[in-house]
Amino acid sequence: MSSENFKIPNSLNEHWMPFTSNKDFKANPRLITEAKGVYIKNHKGKTMIDGSSGLFCNPLGHGRKEIIEAITKQLETLDYCQPFQQGYGGSFELATKISRHTPGDLNRIFYTICGSTAVETAIKIAIAYHRAKGDSKRFRFVGRERAYHGMNIGATSVGGMINNVKTFSSVMMPGVLHMRHTHLPEHKFISGQPETGAEMAEDLERICQNFGGENIAACIVEPVAGSTGCLVPPKGYLKRLREICDNHGILLIFDEVITGWGRMGSAFASQEFDVTPDMITMAKATTNGIVPMGVVACKEEMYDTVMDASPTGAVELFHGYTYSGIPISVAAALAVQDIFEKEDIFNRVKGMVSYFQKGLMSLQDIDVIDNIRGYGLMGGIDMKLNTKPGKAGFECFKACYEAGVNFKATGDCLIIAPMFISEEKHIDEIIDKLRTGITNYSKNLKN
Repeated sequence: MSSENFKIPNSLNEHWMPFTSNKDFKANPRLITEAKGVYIKNHKGKTMIDGSSGLFCNPLGHGRKEIIEAITKQLETLDYCQPFQQGYGGSFELATKISRHTPGDLNRIFYTICGSTAVETAIKIAIAYHRAKGDSKRFRFVGRERAYHGMNIGATSVGGMINNVKTFSSVMMPGVLHMRHTHLPEHKFISGQPETGAEMAEDLERICQNFGGENIAACIVEPVAGSTGCLVPPKGYLKRLREICDNHGILLIFDEVITGWGRMGSAFASQEFDVTPDMITMAKATTNGIVPMGVVACKEEMYDTVMDASPTGAVELFHGYTYSGIPISVAAALAVQDIFEKEDIFNRVKGMVSYFQKGLMSLQDIDVIDNIRGYGLMGGIDMKLNTKPGKAGFECFKACYEAGVNFKATGDCLIIAPMFISEEKHIDEIIDKLRTGITNYSKNLKN
């Protein structure tokens, strides 16, 4: 159906939209009707460039025929297979291909249905692993302020976005502690890793001293915090976390739901920053966002420990989902793996990073911008406060939408994440339309 012929549904009332100002949206809806390549179109027929790869999940572009054809072919042969006590060949083939990209020996692959469930799974695997080692006293988890790990109870508990936590504080997972975030006041208009702030990793050591490192199961961080505005780790920070975890027998989990599959310039941020965790969670770009899928990659030793603790014929890990590694998701992910290889995607990203980061930093002369930072093909633009937190970000998002660039905004931060298939002209278009939208927002403030 073309956008020109699209009609707003008879009622917008019944759908309770997620993470949305429902009242604002339903008064002036933004309905997306078409998407192709780096562009999307709304119900008014307006074409916009996608400045955040959907929700960081469509980096290979919208409407990829290779993925659509792979899904269609799979559905014609096998639409569903129980993931418990049976399987089919595709899921094993995909696990092998994923393991070729994961760092170190993170070669054991567990499928989930999204990023939130991948984090939830990693939490459970951590507990199962320690228990299998006879170390069941480890029950605590350490997260970080301004972190986002998803919206299930465990994922929300280890996360550090206060609005996600305070409403549901009565049902949060016990035993969770948080380090401070690494975004320091002196980190202004920096492209790449800040030189200062590695000492923030000592928060984990202090937690170990105060609560007993022997009681901590795992520490989970995003190598680059994505949903709260591209918070790039200071130089040496992640390496120090790895050292502290090793000293206390704590598992290190990297949440790479956003940073995984090329966003930082390497297949995974762990490789970009030369720090190998014990587990990696991934989702989003795994299927190019076309169908839901989450993945946990674990070290071989962790898998072997859990396997060896159970007798043959017994279920070793009492965990899984109805849609764990279902055929349609696997078909999409296998097609994505082929595109990564055929189009040399990770090197393509590396080649675009400098151009994108320069373009992003060129916006710093706009007076309503408080800060800009970035790494790889991702950046955060902080807007100056407008009467209350979040208002500037939301109003600026709407102004940029009208200017023809769509992206993700969290609080007062505009998060920009171009598609991996972008050319320089597309980066230019994103930056130019950001300038127009932000400038128009600024003008409205003065009127």
